[in-house]
Amino acid sequence: MAWAFSRRHLSLAAVAASAVLAACAQPEPEAPPPPPAPPPPPPPALALNSGITDAASIYVTFIREVGTIERSFSSPEGIQAAILKGAAYEPTQLSRGMIAYGAVLALQSPEFVEGVRQYAVDPAQREEIVNRIIADPAYAATLPGADHAAGLIVATLGADIAALASIGDAIKEDAYTIQGRNDPRRRWATTPAAGRPARIESVKTLSATRMLPSPEESSRLFGAAHAGTGLNLSTARQGPPYTPAVVHSLAIAALAALGAGGEDRRAYTEALVVESNSEFCFNMSKLNLFQCLAAARPNYEDMFCVGQHIVTDIAQCTSANTGPMSPQITPAPTLVGAPSAPATAAGAVAAADQAQNAGRQ
Repeated sequence: MAWAFSRRHLSLAAVAASAVLAACAQPEPEAPPPPPAPPPPPPPALALNSGITDAASIYVTFIREVGTIERSFSSPEGIQAAILKGAAYEPTQLSRGMIAYGAVLALQSPEFVEGVRQYAVDPAQREEIVNRIIADPAYAATLPGADHAAGLIVATLGADIAALASIGDAIKEDAYTIQGRNDPRRRWATTPAAGRPARIESVKTLSATRMLPSPEESSRLFGAAHAGTGLNLSTARQGPPYTPAVVHSLAIAALAALGAGGEDRRAYTEALVVESNSEFCFNMSKLNLFQCLAAARPNYEDMFCVGQHIVTDIAQCTSANTGPMSPQITPAPTLVGAPSAPATAAGAVAAADQAQNAGRQ
């Protein structure tokens, strides 16, 4: 019995000791909270590849050159120099350069750039917008700020159109004046143009020669596109509907604002500078120039070819492809005896060849 009492005493002591130890023990620390999720990656920077600014520089440089053509000529040599200067463009390149330049102009609109870039924050939404623009370029015209960007395109190109139209009108008016008067001081203008067949071949060669971008102009446009400033443009707004050329410019600019217009996306932007209506217009202008020069005899008819089928036609094609804010160019009357414009490109080639062959006889 003494043994049982002792065992019972020890058990009670052990329980008491366990209770004391349990009271003194520190509570288990709580598990730390999981680390916060990493922040989403920042949206990609605005990106426009150099192919677009190279193409734009070709258009800007050529239009600037055409703008230096004289309004009144004082010698046959001056006329021939103007023909070579004004014919030195490949029609497809000029059309594509116009659209590329429009994209650079659109990127000068903070309303458009900021409106588009809000969709670049979420990667999934950004990719969806990019895919929608690629599938249908007109979607870019529905994005916030598109009217501001389109306004810059139309107003800036419209100023170029107005300047060229003024030069073209002055040259054609001078040709009409010479045709209607017998001015002894400008008798040279009524004499036959020299070297007609060789002149036509030179113009055809120039027209097929690829134009090279201006490194300085391309660099200036590249910097302006990425900075969103630098071209000293006034604000303008133009609501829809937009011409296909303006739509394509907006689409390129929107891709750039989403960071999807860089060198790795060059295939997309190269496809967007192609617009068949615009290219057809510039091609027809060049073919009509061939026909006009092939049929022209006296120097003042060459003057008319410069005024109409170089300067004015370029203004008209640009006007037709930029929309309602552009000045509306009224076709000039034709010189007496000058050929009318053919209805098709094939007709223009045939008429030019026929006239050229007749001139050799």
